[in-house]
Amino acid sequence: MTAKAFLLPHYSCSPPKNCSSPRRNLNCHSFHYTRGRGPFQYVERRNSNNSWKVWADVKSKPFKIAEDPPISDSLLRKKEDGDNLVVSQEFPKRWVIVLLCSSAFLLCNMDRVNMSIAILPMASEFHWSPTTVGLIQSSFFWGYLLTQIAGGIWADTVGGKAVLGFGVLWWSVATVLTPIAANLGLPFLFVVRAFMGIGEGVAMPAMNNILSKWVPVSERSRSLALVYSGMYLGSVIGLAFSPLLIHKFGWPSVFFSFGSLGTVWFALWLSKAYSSPLDDPELRPEEKKLILSSCVSKEPVKSIPWKLILSKPPVWALIVSHFCHNWGTFILLTWMPTYYHQVLKFNLTESGLYAVLPWLTMAVSANIGGWIADSLVRKGVSVTVIRKIMQTIGFLGPAFFLTQLSHVDSPAMAVLCMACSQGSDAFSQSGLYSNHQDIAPRYSGVLLGLSNTAGVLAGVFGTAATGYILQHGSWDDVFKVSVGLYLVGTVVWNAFSTGEKIID
Repeated sequence: MTAKAFLLPHYSCSPPKNCSSPRRNLNCHSFHYTRGRGPFQYVERRNSNNSWKVWADVKSKPFKIAEDPPISDSLLRKKEDGDNLVVSQEFPKRWVIVLLCSSAFLLCNMDRVNMSIAILPMASEFHWSPTTVGLIQSSFFWGYLLTQIAGGIWADTVGGKAVLGFGVLWWSVATVLTPIAANLGLPFLFVVRAFMGIGEGVAMPAMNNILSKWVPVSERSRSLALVYSGMYLGSVIGLAFSPLLIHKFGWPSVFFSFGSLGTVWFALWLSKAYSSPLDDPELRPEEKKLILSSCVSKEPVKSIPWKLILSKPPVWALIVSHFCHNWGTFILLTWMPTYYHQVLKFNLTESGLYAVLPWLTMAVSANIGGWIADSLVRKGVSVTVIRKIMQTIGFLGPAFFLTQLSHVDSPAMAVLCMACSQGSDAFSQSGLYSNHQDIAPRYSGVLLGLSNTAGVLAGVFGTAATGYILQHGSWDDVFKVSVGLYLVGTVVWNAFSTGEKIID
């Protein structure tokens, strides 16, 4: 026989801390807590207005409370917050920031690679030599070089939101102006392409600064992989759609259409993004607590300890390795469609479509590498070991597959070698590209600007040198230089890099 005495006091305090068996009822927005053991139990219930009802239950057999319907982990995110159970259906804001950064870099590479396709009809129309084409391609890097360190300092001191927004808007305008400058003459085209480089030059340091504040260490490789996947997908979209637009509307249409997309992104960025979790008034408290407890870089930097930074061997390992990596990457970025057209005898449309495959491979393999790296971090593997393994794959993989290009006898095999080369190259996102936030999280923007300056120099010299080599040599000579630098980078990286923080 069961006797129940119902107590109905209302109070606003939290349930006792030694409550057991918390139960939730999502339909009536209330929480139940059962205390006591055996036949002597009482249950506390909180209504949606934060009031509580308590009843005691004395019975010969345990009183069974109806089970709540199962809750899908894919829809709800649960986290203990003190003594209360927090249930949320919101998408994490830090991943909104990551996706916005990824879309910015998608536009970045769309606007960059369209020239590698458009340059073919442009060179035919304006009668440019291979050397002139190389100078036009490299002029982008003149502006890109100027803003690497400046962009890093700017982002670390004033915040990444303003810097990245400025960069996207600036390079979008320059993209739209490219056809006009080409018709005015080479000097104007050089200047506009350099201006475009200025805008894209600040983007990477700004992104690195933002992610160092928004993303915990255990999610670092995956977040960077997703951002750089945006770059690779931008190359895919640019290379796939540029030939179609050129064939239907002429080569100027590529620059007009791609450049105009930047204004759409800029409007979203202004309304959704913040430089830091501390600046976001709508960020949920539990996510803010998670981010701030895991991220080191919280406040803007007041001054840059240049002497300390430049005295560290791992910093120089980053600089040298970035140079060696970007030499090969930028050559393939700017000259791959020309290689397909001249060596493999593809037409303009085929050159663009086949050039898509390596970048699509990079988008996939970068995320695979990021997932592997973050999984190893969570399992306790040394970050130093992880970064060295990933970057070694990013160096030796491309080196091996580029050496095979001189031995293949079919276009299909050549395209496969290119795809495998770029696919293994993408593991660098979990290697050197993640390392800036490892060794100097507070100065990650500056450090990326510093190392990427070396990478841009590789783009300037490598892109221009490729045009000169092709005029006096062959594609085999171009690939041999890249392979040699990949091997140098492997030695330097494994000898001097580290995954530990070396600068506070």
